[in-house]
Amino acid sequence: MAAQEDARPQGVRGLRRSDGGKPAARPVRPLRPGPRGWFGHGRGTSSYIEAPDEWRGTTVQVCGLFPFSVGTGAPMIGVPLGRHINTGATLCCDPISWFQRAKLISNPSTFVLGKPGLGKSTVVRRMATGLAGYGVMPLVLGDLKPDYLDMVRALGGQVITLGRDRGFLNILDPGEATGAAARLRAAGHVKEAGEVLADAHGRRLNMVLALLTIVRGEPPSDHEATLLDRALRVLDDEHDGVPVLRDLLKVIQVGPPAVRAVAVDRGDEGNYQRITERLERSLIGLVEGGRFGRMFSEQTTNPMRRDKPVVYDVSAIDDSEMDLQAAVLLACWSAGFGTVNIANVLADVGLEPRRHYFVILDELWRALRAGRGMVDRVDALTRLNRQRGVGMAMVSHTMSDLLALPTEEDRMKAKGFVERSGMVICGGLPAAEMPQLTSAIPMSEAEQEMVTGWQDPPAWDPATGRETAAPGLGKFLVKVGGRPGIPITVELTAAELSINDTNQRWHQQSRVGPGAGEPAGSEVEDDVTNVRSRPALLPSETDSP
Repeated sequence: MAAQEDARPQGVRGLRRSDGGKPAARPVRPLRPGPRGWFGHGRGTSSYIEAPDEWRGTTVQVCGLFPFSVGTGAPMIGVPLGRHINTGATLCCDPISWFQRAKLISNPSTFVLGKPGLGKSTVVRRMATGLAGYGVMPLVLGDLKPDYLDMVRALGGQVITLGRDRGFLNILDPGEATGAAARLRAAGHVKEAGEVLADAHGRRLNMVLALLTIVRGEPPSDHEATLLDRALRVLDDEHDGVPVLRDLLKVIQVGPPAVRAVAVDRGDEGNYQRITERLERSLIGLVEGGRFGRMFSEQTTNPMRRDKPVVYDVSAIDDSEMDLQAAVLLACWSAGFGTVNIANVLADVGLEPRRHYFVILDELWRALRAGRGMVDRVDALTRLNRQRGVGMAMVSHTMSDLLALPTEEDRMKAKGFVERSGMVICGGLPAAEMPQLTSAIPMSEAEQEMVTGWQDPPAWDPATGRETAAPGLGKFLVKVGGRPGIPITVELTAAELSINDTNQRWHQQSRVGPGAGEPAGSEVEDDVTNVRSRPALLPSETDSP
């Protein structure tokens, strides 16, 4: 029972009087009760709050109670990704935060699936932008569309453009390895300095072998690999500055004693020429502007930095040049992960702060089909991302894209990308994809129906004369292992609209008019509809998550 209150003011009630009737200086009681009632003896406080009862029932027993008025608590650790479709609660979700801080997944990676135009890239950009606020730097090692240039520019990052006569990437450039090794030696870390240089040597050798594999359609022989390894070591010891492929070709042609020692030419010049003839022809094709042009034979135009977000813009390479796309992607991945390795070594010895990176592999299906060896390279990345200290986001349209590879071995490896991902984010998918998807991650029938319903096309609104938004626009199901999926809807802020528009070339209506140099007034116009009188589409009509 609550104590009876007197008529004195709130600030002096219950205070004992002393020295002339003045109230003693004591704390003023709160004007409102706390979460457990009024504090104090006899004032109704509760020292224990019982947990609410929880009940579990079948869908028949609880029919009519779904969606529940109060949903379960969504994780609040990570990037605010979207709102729960049923409860409206905000879901915070990204692979690095859920792996490092929340401990909800065992692998800092995510795989995003969904039909085109429903917002897959937007979800990844939302994660990358939020992670940048946490100090994680996005790395887009090969933007084929491009979708991430505006985001990286907005984050103050580095845009590296590659293409025929648009930019060069020297595959023999050790990057920041030489400078990092000098810093390590000066600090007394001789062993770590040697490891950095050895890693740079291995990356350069593997890139030369990869280019030769793409050019020939088969990997070089063991003998040729040994010759290239020795030639690169000769360049490191005797060449001034950063070598290029032309310098490597010259070493093979001249044949210094160190190279002839592994050629086993028995001192016969003609024998050495026969041993190195095929290798020399392949290197000439890389140097003199063959199928790859001069993209890999000149000094690097824009060296990659390790302290900023980076995107390699390779959108200038046409889709018909599959071999060139494969070579450029391999070179970008080699340069990117070489830089990550240097950052990790410097952080391990305390010379630089620890940096984590968020690697984005968008349009993964194009990378996997680009050439031989791409599946193995991605497979290695998905297995070693925890050891490398990087998070990863892989984006593709459907499971069929991964299972359309030429060999059964590659198809099984590609399916493993989804199975090993810490989380899988599904947008709208056709019903035919469900058997393949459920073989990689378990999904209930309700979840399958929800995902297939999101892939329906938009309806026509006769009142406005325009299409309504697609049912699955910005809607995704977040799956973690066998746990129930979390359906969310992604809503863009005003600041994000400018960097999430992937339909920029559709904002203006197509025109029928004079070409360059033709006089005005010679427009060719339709007899039925004046196409020049139609207004251009507003950005709000084409913006999509």
